[in-house]
Amino acid sequence: MDDWEMWEMRDEVRLSPRERLALLRIEADLRRDRRFARRMGAGPREVWLPVAVSLLTVASVFVAVMGIRTSDPALLWCFALLWPLTLFQAFRLLCRATRTRPRAGVRTTRGTQPWL
Repeated sequence: MDDWEMWEMRDEVRLSPRERLALLRIEADLRRDRRFARRMGAGPREVWLPVAVSLLTVASVFVAVMGIRTSDPALLWCFALLWPLTLFQAFRLLCRATRTRPRAGVRTTRGTQPWL
């Protein structure tokens, strides 16, 4: 069902074509606003954080193993810089995974507030 069909449904309030168009423009602007969509809990699930954590973990393990095998200080320093970033991103992923989300049809008083 597109936006125009939604307005054709029987409703108590009738809007003029000009009002419908203005409302559709407002809704389109709100759909483009990522921060608003995130605050409303809508929008597509982002897959970049799990991918980033996976790649950082693989890179950290690789640099650590190669740094230990070769005793190269540059590789050990790379690991020292890469590992805290990996842990931070993994912590963000864990927080996102454990965040409570309201289920459809169930009213909750207040969920956990994301701070990352």
